[in-house]
Amino acid sequence: MDEFTLITKYFKKLSNNNSGAKNLNDDVFFDKNKKLVVSIDTYNEKIHFPDFKSPNLVIKKIIRSSISDLICKGVKPEYYFISGSGNKNHFTKKNLKKISKSLNEEQKKYNLKLSGGDTVTSKKISFSITTIGFSSNIIERNKARLNDDIYVTGNIGDSFLGLQLIKKKIKISSKLKNYFINQFYCPNLPHKIYKEIYKFANTSMDVSDGLISDMFKLINKQKLSFEIDINKIPISNNLKNYLNKHKKKRSNYLFNGDDYQILFTASKKKRLLIKSIGKKMNQKITKIGSINNGYKKNFVKLDNKPQNLTKFKGYSHKF
Repeated sequence: MDEFTLITKYFKKLSNNNSGAKNLNDDVFFDKNKKLVVSIDTYNEKIHFPDFKSPNLVIKKIIRSSISDLICKGVKPEYYFISGSGNKNHFTKKNLKKISKSLNEEQKKYNLKLSGGDTVTSKKISFSITTIGFSSNIIERNKARLNDDIYVTGNIGDSFLGLQLIKKKIKISSKLKNYFINQFYCPNLPHKIYKEIYKFANTSMDVSDGLISDMFKLINKQKLSFEIDINKIPISNNLKNYLNKHKKKRSNYLFNGDDYQILFTASKKKRLLIKSIGKKMNQKITKIGSINNGYKKNFVKLDNKPQNLTKFKGYSHKF
């Protein structure tokens, strides 16, 4: 079974008397009275990162993907707790110095405070991160409205190409190689937008498992459908040049996850506001589709031709 079937069948009912848990159908816990917002994520080698050869980069990816859950809700991450499992080969003095240095850099960049954690001996390397923020409101999933525009921040696809390079499945010039690998480990989070996103977004989440996979999750409890134009999905100039040079299909690089950009919907009336805020914050925000009624099928098109959605489902944990 997939992770959502597992949650629904075995754990959802345990949260029935806990409104802050959002029926276990959102990215965070939210206690409105206490203005408390909490997210938790676990990261395992071979699943979330290929190996532990660059612990300084792995830990940055983990921190950024963790705080992304709060940012997409319009909440500033304030505190984080980190637990790690591994052995003496993972947690050497050299590696621990690298991890500590990277955590310090991330704390300064995002104004975070390490607040606790745990360590345990294990054959496999794994990390769990709990992130905490405070807000009187959040932008929830399953709040899209009919005829909403669909937007995404930043660029999509760089991270996937970076992962292919790390796995040595492709080869490119060293300059571009460093760029794409860095995009996998250190995604450019739209972190400043948390201050503004509540002004226009009806519903939002981050792109972690893949654009289409996460679009299904964003509206999964609503009687709505989505339409997305592949040609409108924003990509970097570096990815565009790579695709053109090597004659690769654009669609093969855009739906694999690890982008950690914000996927959201907003009323058509907010178009000028979104454009203005994006310009003011120097934040790329691109309209890629629309929300339709539930009688229509979810639809992805390329050059106005419908595409097979099963090719773009992204990543899902299986148990």
